[in-house]
Amino acid sequence: MTIMTSGDLAELAQVVHPQAVNREAKAEPAACRVHGPAAFAATARWLRAAFEDLNFDIHDVVADGDLVAVHCTMSGRQVGPFVAYDERGEVDQAFPPTGRRFAITQTHWFRVKDGQLIEHWANRDDLGMASQLGWVPPKPAFLWRMVRAKRRARRNPTH
Repeated sequence: MTIMTSGDLAELAQVVHPQAVNREAKAEPAACRVHGPAAFAATARWLRAAFEDLNFDIHDVVADGDLVAVHCTMSGRQVGPFVAYDERGEVDQAFPPTGRRFAITQTHWFRVKDGQLIEHWANRDDLGMASQLGWVPPKPAFLWRMVRAKRRARRNPTH
């Protein structure tokens, strides 16, 4: 989990299998939807572009055979737009930076093959994050900022 805060490809290549898939990448940029360490590094870059001080505080780790579950708290401060993508990899929503901090619990599930992560999926408190960051309930001024952020993201995709 802590490797995701740095996004270091060399470190990720040590623990992420070349065929690894992130089942959570369906709302992420196209670079995150491929297999292997590069996709996980792209997810780390995508998260860090929106959130500074990104941290995963690990509470529990449980392993059973090739399955590992990690219960953690993800925290940070939104300093950049958080851009979500549709199934075609095009900008779906863009949440402009609020400067607010958040801390939400998550459970990440990993399947391991040959000592490396081969599959990932997660349960996240997305509504809790949206509430803490001021995305919901949306105020009219924030909705207008979302429209502008979405336009900018579509014109200038950075991921």
